[in-house]
Parts: sequence; structure tokens; C-alpha cells
Amino acid sequence: MGRVASCGDNAAMESFFALLQKNVLDRRSWATRDQLRIAIVTWIERTYHRRRRQAALGRLTPVKFEVIMNTTAALAA
Repeated sequence: MGRVASCGDNAAMESFFALLQKNVLDRRSWATRDQLRIAIVTWIERTYHRRRRQAALGRLTPVKFEVIMNTTAALAA
């Protein structure tokens, strides 16, 4: 990680920042940095984290994981 010309290192972050720019930054102009900061945090928490498949959850989105876990817990009860 971190070597010069190692394209695999930055691929995930470049993908994230491309989505951020497309979905938040390029949508409108921002009057203050605080408005932009709130928009970025909101997008990450409401959209990005809820749709992104996560390795720790078995490559499921958090929403799908919760549905599976709630169904399993209900069946066990």
C-alpha cells in the first residue's frame, strides 16, 4: 500500500470520491462550508453506507443484513 504507481491502492477511494462528486458536489453550489459539510455527511450516512455491500456483513448491504437478522431472530423466538 502506498507505493507510487500502485493503482489498486487508490481504486476504492477514487470510486468513492467520484460518487461523492457526482451525487453531492456537482448538484448545486454551496453558500457555506458548513452547508457542504452537512450535505456530505448526510449523503454518506443516508445513501452510501446503506447501499454499499460490506465485507464484514458477508457482502450484504446493511439493510439486507438487518432484514435477515431480524427474520432469524423472530424465528428463533
